[in-house]
Amino acid sequence: MFDFFRNNIKFLMAVLMLLIIPAFVLVGVEGYGQLGADPNAVARVGGTDITREQWEERHRNQIDRLLEQTPGLQRAQLDTEASRFATLERMIDEQLVALAAQDARFLVTDQQLAATLAQDPTIAQLRRPDGTLDLERYRQILAMQGLTPEQFEQSVRADLIRRQLLEGLAVTAFAPPKLAEQALQPFFQRREIQFTVFRPEAFRAGVALTEADLQAFHTQNPNLFQSAEQVDVEYLVLDLNAVARGITISEADLRAHYEQTRAQLAAKEERRASHILLTLEPGASPEQQAQVRARAEELLAQVRLNPARFAELARAHSQDPGSAARGGDLGFFARGAMVPPFEQAVFALQRGAISDLVQTDFGFHIIQLLEVRQPAAEPFEAVRERLATELRQQQAQLRFAQAAETFSNLVYEQADSLAPAAQALGLTVNRAQAVVRRGPQPAGLAPALTHPELLQALFASDALTLRRNTEAIEVQAGQQLVSARVLAHRPAQLQPLDAVRPQVRELLLQRRALDAARTEGQARLAAWRQAPEAAQGRLSPAVALSRTEPQGAPAEVLRAVLSAAAPASADAPTWVGVDMGPDGYAVIRINRVLEREAPDAVRAGLERNQLADLWAQAETQAYLRHLRTRFEVEILQPRPTAETAAAS
Repeated sequence: MFDFFRNNIKFLMAVLMLLIIPAFVLVGVEGYGQLGADPNAVARVGGTDITREQWEERHRNQIDRLLEQTPGLQRAQLDTEASRFATLERMIDEQLVALAAQDARFLVTDQQLAATLAQDPTIAQLRRPDGTLDLERYRQILAMQGLTPEQFEQSVRADLIRRQLLEGLAVTAFAPPKLAEQALQPFFQRREIQFTVFRPEAFRAGVALTEADLQAFHTQNPNLFQSAEQVDVEYLVLDLNAVARGITISEADLRAHYEQTRAQLAAKEERRASHILLTLEPGASPEQQAQVRARAEELLAQVRLNPARFAELARAHSQDPGSAARGGDLGFFARGAMVPPFEQAVFALQRGAISDLVQTDFGFHIIQLLEVRQPAAEPFEAVRERLATELRQQQAQLRFAQAAETFSNLVYEQADSLAPAAQALGLTVNRAQAVVRRGPQPAGLAPALTHPELLQALFASDALTLRRNTEAIEVQAGQQLVSARVLAHRPAQLQPLDAVRPQVRELLLQRRALDAARTEGQARLAAWRQAPEAAQGRLSPAVALSRTEPQGAPAEVLRAVLSAAAPASADAPTWVGVDMGPDGYAVIRINRVLEREAPDAVRAGLERNQLADLWAQAETQAYLRHLRTRFEVEILQPRPTAETAAAS
């Protein structure tokens, strides 16, 4: 066999070349390299893809959190092309830091993870009266977010590792006094200026437009005068509130839930106790422990002989500085407030009873239970409606989860119609017209149809050409699903000049007036540099501005003034021109530099700290840029331009 290959090697190589070369011609070298790539990837970090689904989910979750924290915000304000790209940038940075931390062998111990989770207020609420965690409720809350406990804890661990790396970088930044002075002196510098602005409004009257001008502008700028791409759709919404309205709660269920609520109130019982503490030093020998125990037993015998003397004996002998002066009174406390041996003893006592000796890490305790306080349960009739609402919501969550699975399966499996899903779940198929890809939607459009992920799915090529149902898209986490199907599609197209003549005229008029303002401003700037006296009476009164006191100056003006060369003398001012975009053109005369007064010691210290913080941020950004080179970041999503940002 091997002799055959050796003897016919040239023939075999020729056959292989005939097979391989056409494949390279058809697929290309790059095609072979991309065979294993995810076509849905939006970025690649160190060889690992970030998919569109991951990006969309992360962005949606961030917006949902912001809307929960600030109810007055609108989703449209947050969900822009720029904000979506910023989310992708953050995901890239997180992966970069994770890779760097992995290379540096950063670790988070189980103890560190447990301590972090214990500080989470949501998790803290899941603790039972005995201090243990309600694991079932913990799993349910995470499941509502699409996570398992393992996934959540892994994400927390990864976040802690990233913070270790970045915080370690940040604490190395510092600003010595001399360096801080050199950096802050120019930052706080003030400059006295005079200026004038050539605004386009002043030049509109001098602009003459012909029909040929309008036609040329309309033809040369087709993107400005296109009708919006539109679709007519039918859609189906599965809503938690609608599911809840169809649920009837039985009297037996209400009664059972009431009894459960009463049991929960009983678990919130508080007790008031007094104690006498004889302390043990850490590492006390057995002999020392025996001596303290013997003294405690003597006190216990005296207390039991005459319980009325408990407070007196506590004042005289207790070594707890916080309670001894009050006769050992610890006040009211609930389960979980004391160390376990102490708590178990207190909650096992009857009112007025005295415990045996209780040993904790603090020493030996003698405990007397003074009072028991338990929240009173409201009468059943008083809480009937609230209990019914709670039960209805709980059952609705269960039914919604079941219905959501059916909904998702049916709109996918029978993708040419929404009717099967509607019939199976008792829903109504609705219709909407003139839904646009971007920009203002028609009045009265259902909020579910404005969700960015649904709009993206509706205007995808397969939805437009094959007219199939979109996948079930979660509009509100755990509360609302929607699927839609395109009925008609109207592509964006250039509108006739007669249909948009007023817009064409106004836009062209604005541009011509702005060009005239810029031309005039640049001409004046050149003339006044040669003959400064010619600007007399044309400039505003002198005003001193700085970065901390901008005096209302636009950002571009402030930047130009403070970055320009300082005047050589009072007779040789510095002149700068600033293009202010649609607001026109500013001509500025910088008269002189006003040095800053030296700050007091406290303010100087605060400024150095702020400078150190800024320095740390700059170093962090520089480090992230370095990581992008080190781990070969490739962004496959186009960066939004000013035009796309405005359109979104």
